[in-house]
Amino acid sequence: MMRFVLPLVATLVAFPALAETEIQPVTSPGGIDAWLVEEHSIPFVALELRFAGGASLDEEGKRGATYLMTGLLEEGSGEMDSRAFAKATDALAASFSYDVSDDSVSISARFLTENRDQAVDLLRQSLVDTTFPEDAIARVQGQIVSSLRSDEQDPQTIAARAFNAQAFADHPYATPKEGTIEGVETLTQEDMFTARDNVLVKDRVSVAAVGDITPEELGALLDRLLGDLPTGGAPLPAMADIQIQPGVSILPFDTPQAQVIWGQEGLDLEDPDFFPAYILNTILGGGGFESRLMHEVREKRGLTYGVYSWLADRDYADLWQGAVASSNDRVAEAIDVIRSEWARIAEDGVTEEELEAAQKYMTGEYPLRFDGNGPIASILVGMQHDGMSIDYPESRNDRVNAVTLEEINRVARERLDPDKLRFVVVGQPEGLEEVN
Repeated sequence: MMRFVLPLVATLVAFPALAETEIQPVTSPGGIDAWLVEEHSIPFVALELRFAGGASLDEEGKRGATYLMTGLLEEGSGEMDSRAFAKATDALAASFSYDVSDDSVSISARFLTENRDQAVDLLRQSLVDTTFPEDAIARVQGQIVSSLRSDEQDPQTIAARAFNAQAFADHPYATPKEGTIEGVETLTQEDMFTARDNVLVKDRVSVAAVGDITPEELGALLDRLLGDLPTGGAPLPAMADIQIQPGVSILPFDTPQAQVIWGQEGLDLEDPDFFPAYILNTILGGGGFESRLMHEVREKRGLTYGVYSWLADRDYADLWQGAVASSNDRVAEAIDVIRSEWARIAEDGVTEEELEAAQKYMTGEYPLRFDGNGPIASILVGMQHDGMSIDYPESRNDRVNAVTLEEINRVARERLDPDKLRFVVVGQPEGLEEVN
């Protein structure tokens, strides 16, 4: 649905060094808060909106409604159908994109300064004056159903969804945000209006803008764009009661490569141990070819092309997860090695050399993320959504470097537990038995 018609130079504009990037808090006359980075060297603005709640706000029996609704926002609004909206967007050399996760609905806008007012009016129309035409609903429903049928044949998707179903019980995270084939086909136009009003509320939006705009201009823009949105919305979900049980689940599937998802409970961004855990994960499985898991599973034994671990920090649940694909005749060995490495790093910790290398890598790559208006706006809105302070970009590397060997090894002992890992395997694994 996204259309990129802006000049490439506008999306890749050179930006000041991270240390020189000033983030300004802005509050509109109507009380809408935002973060702004002014950059007037090119007449272009990147605007990011993130509405908290996302697909987790689907009403009972309406799973997939927010996902479908988000896909319809540019398919009919005001007096325009989808073609007219696309034509108007292209005429302004603007681009809009709409995305949804379990925790948020995200909207990205890119526009030139000379077309700013018209672009904002068009974006506002898609949020406030959405019409959800019946023919558009049927068309997008068909696209989602086709994608869901394709997912039924994708071992990686099957593994991830089975893991979520086991981990999250009756929480919205337990089911796909896209819904089910049967459920999506029953969603109505009325459901779309309800889903929109449940999630697109101005008191749950985070906003970031980067580019050729002043604080005063941004404040007026926000009231014009968002001032007519409702407040309140659907109640936010409760924290998930994580139900992970140690063991192995096998879902038979005819594929030469078994797909594996594993995990245990993780930790929240606000947890004092998060930064040590973040660095620990880089060493364990998040550092690409330099990680321990990659070395042991791929380089040393040739059991896979890739193996990874990550801290899955969601708004209402936190997991420490990993994924690997291996041939059916060797996947049991791969799981044994993963479990052994989980245990070894928990028992023995990491070395000073590993810690220093991970810190150097993490502090070196971080400024590279701030490489244009769009990426910076996306980072800033994510920071707000996650409750980070406005000085986080300046303090982040110092916090990484402040982690000591003693601290990271304590976190390894206390947080990693191979006996609590749950593995979900999709394939025809040989020599592997279910353990429940």
